[in-house]
Amino acid sequence: MANKTLEERIRAIEDRLEIYNLIAAHPPSADTASGEFAASFWADDGVFDQGGTQRSGREIANFTSPQFQAALQRGIAHFVGLPHIRVMGDKAVVTSYLQVLSPDQVASPDPLPAHPPPQGYQGYRVHRLSANRWDLVRTPQGWKIARRTLRLIEGKDASREVLRSATDPTGALP
Repeated sequence: MANKTLEERIRAIEDRLEIYNLIAAHPPSADTASGEFAASFWADDGVFDQGGTQRSGREIANFTSPQFQAALQRGIAHFVGLPHIRVMGDKAVVTSYLQVLSPDQVASPDPLPAHPPPQGYQGYRVHRLSANRWDLVRTPQGWKIARRTLRLIEGKDASREVLRSATDPTGALP
């Protein structure tokens, strides 16, 4: 950064802040089924690759399925970890973890004082943990998701490959 102009440095900071906000907005948009809000983050031809299924376009942010609505009613919550961001001109690669939490009905042996669990539950459990790669593009409307690759962390190479993209200076998937 030492050889960059003040304007270039400010733009880099603004890019990172916008990208952090974009990634951080995913959990509340999913947990409130705010499809239009979620869709606003995606490029028109964006692709969501879940490793076996792919969705594209407006169907990516469709939270109206009976299954998703039932999960919301049971108290599902998405929690994203602090992302690693690599900006390369008008493209960026973001790598993050995403946890899906759900209320747990199993009694906790040691409840936390002054932190009561939801009524009828004994706290939360991690239902699923995934590695995520978000390929972003700069548009006139700001940063948009061109592709999201999600792989469940289950001891297989697929999730490690997604995470390795954070350590590759080119942002390439192996």
